[in-house]
Amino acid sequence: MVKQKTIQNEISLTGVGLHTGKEVKMTFKPAPVNNGFTFVRVDLEGSPVIEADANYVVNTQRGTNLEKLGVKIQTSEHVLAAFVGCDVDNVIIELNESEPPIMDGSSKFFVEAIEKAGVVEQEAERHYYVVKEVISFTDEATGSEILLMPSDEYQVTTMVDFGTKVLGTQNATMKNISEFKSEIADARTFSFLHELETLLDNGLIKGGDLNNAIVYVDKEISPKTIENLKVAFGKDSISVKPNGILDNLTLHYPNEAARHKLLDVIGDLALVGTRIKGKVIANKPGHFVNTQFAKKLSKIIKIEQKNQVPVYNLNLEPLMDIHKIMSILPHRPPFLFIDRIIEMSDNHVVGLKNVTMNETFFVGHFPGAPVMPGVIIVEAMAQTGGILILSSVPDPENYLTYFMKIDNVKFKHKVLPGDTLIFKCDLISPIRRGICHMSASAYANGKLVAEAELMAQIARVN
Repeated sequence: MVKQKTIQNEISLTGVGLHTGKEVKMTFKPAPVNNGFTFVRVDLEGSPVIEADANYVVNTQRGTNLEKLGVKIQTSEHVLAAFVGCDVDNVIIELNESEPPIMDGSSKFFVEAIEKAGVVEQEAERHYYVVKEVISFTDEATGSEILLMPSDEYQVTTMVDFGTKVLGTQNATMKNISEFKSEIADARTFSFLHELETLLDNGLIKGGDLNNAIVYVDKEISPKTIENLKVAFGKDSISVKPNGILDNLTLHYPNEAARHKLLDVIGDLALVGTRIKGKVIANKPGHFVNTQFAKKLSKIIKIEQKNQVPVYNLNLEPLMDIHKIMSILPHRPPFLFIDRIIEMSDNHVVGLKNVTMNETFFVGHFPGAPVMPGVIIVEAMAQTGGILILSSVPDPENYLTYFMKIDNVKFKHKVLPGDTLIFKCDLISPIRRGICHMSASAYANGKLVAEAELMAQIARVN
């Protein structure tokens, strides 16, 4: 079992936002289990929080930009990539501007800060999405494509081809996340000269200089453009190196562009919110295709988690048989709807019912085509939860359970004679003052057949 991790101490960095040009202070703080990555705008009233969630992506022009209730975070990908690359799960990221500092255009300085802060294990187990079949997304306009296929490790391969002689075709591969720090983290962002001219003309990349972005010269550079670049970057002179990039910068790797695209993929897929066990192959990746794929994958994961059918060995001796159940629950046939309790902890319980043709409700409920009534399924889930709440007191025989509230009830499949129903109830919040708030699910034939949120209270018998 792999445990979740957070940082041990808070740590701050300062720098300039690439697009805003504003000085920004960013602070990493330890976060509780299951927090994930959350951005906090401490410069705004109430310090609003934006979760690193693919569903908050609103724009992918020159970076992955998030927005929640009008509050924005720009270019989130390099910071998020650093946390995934450092094997961290839960962090609070405070900012006093909308954009993290660009630093040198890579994740290097963020990785160094994380290592300086220290990484610690937490009590909760880390959740993984284990890829079982190929998942893909294609951007028809650009031909960009991302595939995710089964693998025991999180692996990423990027292939880039911008149709320019100066950059050519490049590939980069990360076979294990442990390679991120040494092989990927220091790969810097890049731009082409024609893009740079447009960005400068529109007042963007105000925080850019030749130290935080590789500029590939993909066109003939005119004397006027050189003068504009000298002014924009505050340089006395600017020239083009033999390898086709602007001067004052040396490539870390011949395929640094492909490695940075791999870094971006890792940062953008962090927005899925779950660690991935699978191999990513990204052909001509960009923030749009990355985040569209992240949204698709996030949706798939949520549906699978919701419909995931737990597996139990029904041949084992039950935790409670019908006699033990009747010693705790006040219900009796024909209104006792669970036959066994097969698993229980402080915060969950699993029960079972064998549905037979002899059930009394089949006499009047569609006798020609018997279907178990939905209200009976809800009652059976509640009785299963009743075992959990009554087990929290030393003398359950002196208590009765009463419904307080039923929310979000959904029936998905019919339950017929001969089916075996499994009921699973999980506490949403701890039991307090005899009140139990739980999520309940019913499964049969390998499918989720019903679900609901239930609230009940136990009261001592007068």
